[in-house]
Amino acid sequence: MRPRVGALATAGLALLLTGSLSACAEDRFEAYCERVEEHRVALTEAVAAGGSDALLGVLPRLQELRDEAPRDIADEWQQVVGRLEALERALEDAGVDPASYDREAPPEDLDDQQRAAIDGAARELVRPTTVAALQAVETQVRDVCGTPLYQ
Repeated sequence: MRPRVGALATAGLALLLTGSLSACAEDRFEAYCERVEEHRVALTEAVAAGGSDALLGVLPRLQELRDEAPRDIADEWQQVVGRLEALERALEDAGVDPASYDREAPPEDLDDQQRAAIDGAARELVRPTTVAALQAVETQVRDVCGTPLYQ
């Protein structure tokens, strides 16, 4: 009779733990999806405005989403946000305003090294790996949260 009680207790504990872990996972997705919902309008406006400078304007929101993202999509979020952070750094290091930067007519005081850093960061942002990462993020948000990242 004693082994049955032990087996039942073990099964009950396993169910409790599984339920707790599922609740934690659901909570993790819930917080992530709440962040998506909070930032969706700003992201939609940034995408509609176009250009990397628009995305730099919502970089703090994208960083929040990266930080809340479930593990299965964390690398993709890091790829996207990391490329934007690199572009932002290159522009800041050069003392260039992202909204007014024109690659064809750069500021006169921009040296070749600064221009190369900006160009390199911009190229990384549109590389197939970054584009694929963004597509994966968009798909995952739609699948997990039932809403687009932006409209």
